[in-house]
Amino acid sequence: MAEAILRGRDLTRRWGGVVAVNAVSIELHRGEVHAVIGTNGAGKSTLVNVLSGEIDASSGSVELSGQDVTRWTQPRRARAGLGRSYQRSTIFPQFTVLENCRLAAQARFQWPWRLWSAASTCEASNRAARDAAARAGLAGALDREAGLLSHGEKRQLEIAMCLATDPSVLLLDEPLAGMGAEESERMLELLSGLREGHAILLVEHDMDAVFRIADRITVLVDGAVIASDAPAAVRDNPEVQRAYLGGAR
Repeated sequence: MAEAILRGRDLTRRWGGVVAVNAVSIELHRGEVHAVIGTNGAGKSTLVNVLSGEIDASSGSVELSGQDVTRWTQPRRARAGLGRSYQRSTIFPQFTVLENCRLAAQARFQWPWRLWSAASTCEASNRAARDAAARAGLAGALDREAGLLSHGEKRQLEIAMCLATDPSVLLLDEPLAGMGAEESERMLELLSGLREGHAILLVEHDMDAVFRIADRITVLVDGAVIASDAPAAVRDNPEVQRAYLGGAR
């Protein structure tokens, strides 16, 4: 099996008496897309937030590249190679595609002693930004204002901004949400191409897309894992069928 880059062990997140994530263990391997599915409120986004460091785990641990990062902040995890996108677009709409990617790259190339230098003169950041935009299919849109992009292009830009930080892990929360067929196809091609060199966690409600692209699927119900296996095994799992896929066949 490919190298496991990110591991969550027995992760639990409580808010008072509410258990949003319940003793979840998950591994993300380089070269694989690992999808997490479940109904609304199943704990998917909370799990992503715990893995990324946006919220703390109530118990359990997170390892990134073999190192315990459970107590690391989100920015520190990001600098160590963990990139993520959100359900809603988190771009700078008044800036160009290149400027958005360069802002992300600057988190990777930090030179505080260049306080009086314009960010646009940083060759390393500009190079990383252009490369990330190209990998996300936006090489021809570098000078376009981000707010004027189509919905699908904005989602591509979010992934480009992740790539500009040179991550080893990508946590993608519903990247296909709101897309039409053509935009979804383009995004799936992009994600497939990003397998090499990355471990990808994909939270997604489009089951056709999930079963098409995922190498492994974890199913959450009420914050707990009821199945985690290859797509064919998950599709044929009676408990998954009852809980999520519409009943036994």
